[in-house]
Amino acid sequence: MSTVDKAGKEPVAVVGIGQTKHVAARRDVSIAGLVREAAGRALQDAELTWADIDAVVIGKAPDFFEGVMMPELYLADALGVVGKPMLRVHTAGSVGGSTALVAANLIAARVHGTVLTLAFEKQSESNAMWGLSLPIPFQQPLLAGAGGFFAPHVRAYMRRSGAPETVGSLVAYKDRRNALKNPYAHLHEHDITLEKVQASPMLWDPIRYSETCPSSDGACAMVLTDRAGAAHSPRPPAWMLGGAMRSEPTLFAGKDCVSPQAGKDCAADVYRQAGITDPRREIDAVEMYVPFSWYEPMWLENLGFADEGEGWKLTESGATELDGDLPVNMSGGVLSTNPIGASGMIRFAEAALQVRGQAGEHQVDGARRVLGHAYGGGSQFFSMWLVGAQPPTV
Repeated sequence: MSTVDKAGKEPVAVVGIGQTKHVAARRDVSIAGLVREAAGRALQDAELTWADIDAVVIGKAPDFFEGVMMPELYLADALGVVGKPMLRVHTAGSVGGSTALVAANLIAARVHGTVLTLAFEKQSESNAMWGLSLPIPFQQPLLAGAGGFFAPHVRAYMRRSGAPETVGSLVAYKDRRNALKNPYAHLHEHDITLEKVQASPMLWDPIRYSETCPSSDGACAMVLTDRAGAAHSPRPPAWMLGGAMRSEPTLFAGKDCVSPQAGKDCAADVYRQAGITDPRREIDAVEMYVPFSWYEPMWLENLGFADEGEGWKLTESGATELDGDLPVNMSGGVLSTNPIGASGMIRFAEAALQVRGQAGEHQVDGARRVLGHAYGGGSQFFSMWLVGAQPPTV
């Protein structure tokens, strides 16, 4: 029995999903045009109109990435929300996931019946690497982008687990091949080989160029609704079985940067809500936030799919391949598409596509329960949801 129903909450269904084609620069549209494109596709998928939407919940990464402060104010018109409630969410890189969860909670609490949730980034109008290289007082600098911050954590994981240096390249090679099956993915490297990944330049030891995420323009949107709305869905909905957010400071005494406690707590809460006791056996696939390839084995442990120090063995064995017994990042993941503000929502949306049977060439046969995962900041913000093909049991 799901605690969603135990607590008297309204079940939440995903009935519409829309993405833009993610590319390095969408110079043909403004930010307003970008978000409307994704929202329009989500409405089309749900066979609804702007008039059917009760509220909009929008999210993105820091405003200085594009230099437009509080863009949600001018985007209200583009999203058909003039005169309706609109809410902005921000939790760094995990914002796409937390934005979806805020929207879902509005439905679960019966505040609204149908909510459009959307996240975006137009990185071509900024420089995120140098935007993330500011010398912050009383904290370590980020050292030329997020990779400089996370590389020491990867090294710590390698020392702790004994993982061979080839694991990162295996993840990148897998995700880039998966991206070739996803028409919305940014990177389509048709000539990709494992040898090319391993020969790519070292950016932040041990992270190579081909083991890191691109800088993308893009948006993702979902239409969430209640039980009554789901009854009229033209296609099978994805049902939220559990969802949670957790956070912790970037730096504090005793912080485990390899496997943050907030991530463990967030996953445990989701599993509790969904009645999951053995995630390795009971979850069919995972869309995981992996901006640098080594974070696949690290998060496999953090999320309870592998024991400490054993995550890399799942990767090396092929278990996380598209045809493995625990596929990870079937869409190509953040390694292949990274409009930062939307990256977490894409993970959530791709999880929903899987259980709806709408993932196209990267569909996992028989996927019934799929986890969407996002993290942000200095591994300090976490958001996750588990979606299923069947509604929560009463």
